[in-house]
Amino acid sequence: MILRLPTRRLSTNDGSVFSAGERERTNARLVRAVLDRTDGACLGHVLALATLFVLLGSSDPRAQAPPGPLPVTVAPPLAKRVTLWDEYSGRFEAVERVEVRPRVSGFIESVHFKDGGLVKAGDLLFTLDKRPFEIAVESAKADIARQQSQVELTKADVDRAEPLAKSKVLSEQVFDQRKAALSGAEAQLLSAQSALKSAELNLEWADVRAPIAGRISDKKVDPGNLVAGGQAAATLLATIVTTDPIHFVFDVSEADYLRYARLSLSGERTSSREVSNPVRLKLADEEAWGHDGKMDFVDNALNERSGTLRGRAVFNNADGLLTPGVFARLALFGGESDAFLVPDTVIVSDQARKIVFTVNADNVVVATPVTLGPMIDGLRVIKAGLKAEDQIVIEGLANPAVRPGAKVAPNKGAVKTTENQK
Repeated sequence: MILRLPTRRLSTNDGSVFSAGERERTNARLVRAVLDRTDGACLGHVLALATLFVLLGSSDPRAQAPPGPLPVTVAPPLAKRVTLWDEYSGRFEAVERVEVRPRVSGFIESVHFKDGGLVKAGDLLFTLDKRPFEIAVESAKADIARQQSQVELTKADVDRAEPLAKSKVLSEQVFDQRKAALSGAEAQLLSAQSALKSAELNLEWADVRAPIAGRISDKKVDPGNLVAGGQAAATLLATIVTTDPIHFVFDVSEADYLRYARLSLSGERTSSREVSNPVRLKLADEEAWGHDGKMDFVDNALNERSGTLRGRAVFNNADGLLTPGVFARLALFGGESDAFLVPDTVIVSDQARKIVFTVNADNVVVATPVTLGPMIDGLRVIKAGLKAEDQIVIEGLANPAVRPGAKVAPNKGAVKTTENQK
């Protein structure tokens, strides 16, 4: 079957060509006319022709024109003098840490603290079996009594011999021997007295007391065990760490150290070796810098293996929240500087570098590499890469067509801090 389509001139009465909308309506009427004259056997051919008409109707050159410039909002970076804070990671350390070890050997008789509790300086922690030390004290006292009687006896001999020696009844040799015996007895008495003090000290050391105030660990040895005392190889009984104040130890890179040193030489920032520069800190579960402290130590040399310099800050810890070994982030005062600030949302990652999209004089998007600084007032500090006249794309980045080389229609906006946005 051969289909004869009605032929119509697609023009107006005055000879002008139909508009795109008129062309599409005309094609639709032609398709309906064909369907009215067609049976089911030729329906496939009709559908193919209808598709052709639709394609011809949408072939208006103006419908295939490229899209116009993409609308975006641009603004120059916010220039502001800011206080710089450099961030570092580190851990807390106790100001003082003591290992509790016995000074004398013996059996542990009792324990007087709760594992993990707070103790005060001088609190009784362990008691050793005191009986051997009490016996030693009594023996030392007896020895003193014996030596005291010997001194009295030899002194009496010297007193009796002195007038005899003056009258030449007693020889000088015998008199000197009696005086030497008195001196020896007095020396033996002094030795016995020293032995008594040592025995009493050992008896005192049978009570193991806390040398500092702080939080104690669990007991390392249970009652009934024999522990070794002395200056070497003494048994570890427990450890105590101070809680308030507390140190925070962190490492500074060589580049940061050189920057701080040059700032100190120029007078822009005083070295933390000379003054206690302020620091701020936040824990792993905190968003804000809620803890204020100060620097109290900078090491005298860089670590040769890591190329870092150890620094230390001190914080008050009256509530005991900060614990030795806990990880945290520290912000160290880095001086004041004139800087550019932009919203953190405009920062784009491009492989190993950070970039922002700027718009040039021809309204074309350009990728500008930048060096990032910390967040201040809700904005990101840009250390390098931007100029005051740069126009940064702050809105419209969600459109994937906004990319380097794209033509855009910029609208003026402004970069505002968190305070100005309220």
